[in-house]
Amino acid sequence: MAQKPVRSMTAFGRAEAAYATGTAVWELRSVNHRYLEPHFRLPEAARPLEPKLREALRKDLSRGKVELSLSLKPSDVASTGLEINQPLVDALKQAAQQVSPEPGSTPLDPLRILQWPGVIAEQDTDREEQAGAIMSAFREAIEQLIANREREGLELRSFIEARLDSIEQQVGLVRTLLPQILQSQREKLRTRLEELLSEVDQDRIEQEITLLAQKADVDEELDRLEAHVKETRRVLAGGGAIGRRLDFLMQEFNREANTLSSKSVVTDTTQAAVELKVLIEQMREQVQNIE
Repeated sequence: MAQKPVRSMTAFGRAEAAYATGTAVWELRSVNHRYLEPHFRLPEAARPLEPKLREALRKDLSRGKVELSLSLKPSDVASTGLEINQPLVDALKQAAQQVSPEPGSTPLDPLRILQWPGVIAEQDTDREEQAGAIMSAFREAIEQLIANREREGLELRSFIEARLDSIEQQVGLVRTLLPQILQSQREKLRTRLEELLSEVDQDRIEQEITLLAQKADVDEELDRLEAHVKETRRVLAGGGAIGRRLDFLMQEFNREANTLSSKSVVTDTTQAAVELKVLIEQMREQVQNIE
């Protein structure tokens, strides 16, 4: 099965389709949101199509706040010409002459005559043809929106993978230093305890050192961080609607980083924990934009 691309939730799409008496123009804008929240702005002629449009949108998108605006532009007057209702114009002129204070004069301005309802005959619109153009342009605009989401999603994936590389480096650094850190801490604790408790049994000192060393051991946290890195890479590779899963993983990353920080007994692990938190926060911010 082909892998699905990672999609951002921030994108724009525009498309238009012509019909006999006009052109349907769609403009779509989407931003991040926990769920799919569409907002349609439709002219009255397109209202009956809204349920069909919503259904088509749900098939292609799963998350994001989407503004969908449709405008129906009439055909260019220069190319279609104006069709004048001449009998109505003549009737208006006759009526004007009848009420005119001066016999033979026509007080009506030509532009005012053109503005009279029904003087300019409107072309009949084939509703079925118009609906077909609206749906055709809608599908094209959705395709553009998705293409832009996938293009930005590719950048987000690269950004996150770079941070995963850095997290692995920090984990590897702490793991390399861990034996040295634990041995150093062990020696410091032994020296301090021997100074304070010179008369205490040596076995008791050893027990206390072992307990403190166990509390300072972060090997499990490092293992879990590595596991989260692998899982995040797997989820990214699978693509599709993965934003919620990635958001959960960011919480797990944070939990391990906080534990690592709380167990820190030397500057090296403290610095690593701080760097991990920075990297995780950077990823979390970008994950908010993934569908």
